[in-house]
Amino acid sequence: MSTIVRYIFLLISPVIFAQLPASLIKLTESNDSFDDYKGSIYNTLGYTNASVINEKSGKYDVELRYNIFSDALEFKKGNELFNVIKSPTTHARISDEYFYYCEFTTRSGTKRHGYYVLVELNEHYRIYKRYILKIIEPRKSNSNISAEIEAPGNIIKQTKYYIEEEGAIMELPMKKKELLYVLGDEMDKLKAYIKKEKIRLRKEEDLIRLVSKYNAIKNTDPNQSRSLISSMSQNN
Repeated sequence: MSTIVRYIFLLISPVIFAQLPASLIKLTESNDSFDDYKGSIYNTLGYTNASVINEKSGKYDVELRYNIFSDALEFKKGNELFNVIKSPTTHARISDEYFYYCEFTTRSGTKRHGYYVLVELNEHYRIYKRYILKIIEPRKSNSNISAEIEAPGNIIKQTKYYIEEEGAIMELPMKKKELLYVLGDEMDKLKAYIKKEKIRLRKEEDLIRLVSKYNAIKNTDPNQSRSLISSMSQNN
C-alpha cells in the first residue's frame, strides 16, 4: 500500500468517534452454512482494529471483519451483528487494507458493484484487488444405503487484481504469459524489465511495479493514448 493512499484516507477523516451511528449500520444474521467446511468465508479469523470513514460525518474507530461470501463489512455490538451500509461515500480500513464500495463498469459495459481494496493510486489510474471465494462442496458417498460425507467441503480464498480509469475497470491477469499478452505493444521492453528486476507477478508489489513501468513507457510517446485500459484492450 502506497504512502499516498494512506495519506488521502487520513486526510478526509479528521473526526474520531467511538461507535458507528445507526445510520451507517444494518442489522444482519450470522451465516453458519459453512461451519463444517475447511477454510473460512471471512478475510480474517476474527474482528480486527479498523476505521470506518463516512465522507459527511467523519471517522469511527471500531473492530470489523470482511465477509467475502456476502461482500459485507461486519460489525458486532453486544450480541447483535450488523453490516456497514454499502455506499461509495463510506470506506473502511481493516489493518493495512483500505476497502472502498465501488460502482465500476467493465469494458463490455457490465456494471460491477462491491468492495474493492485500493492498493495503488496513480495520477492516471488506480489498482484494486478484490477477494473472491472458490467453494468446493462436500463429496458424499454414492452408496444407496447411506449419504455419509467422504470429504468435507473446502473454501479457498482467491485474489483478483483490476486496473481502473475513470470508473472503468479491467482485470489484470496474474500469469506472466497472459499479462504480457495484454501488454503486448510493449512486450519486449517489459520482458527485459521483468528479467532485470526479477519481477514475480504473484507478488502484489511486483505487479504494481510492472504496471507502473508500462505506464511510464506509454507516457514517453506523446503520440500514444494516455489511457492504459484502452491500450490493453487493443492488445487483448
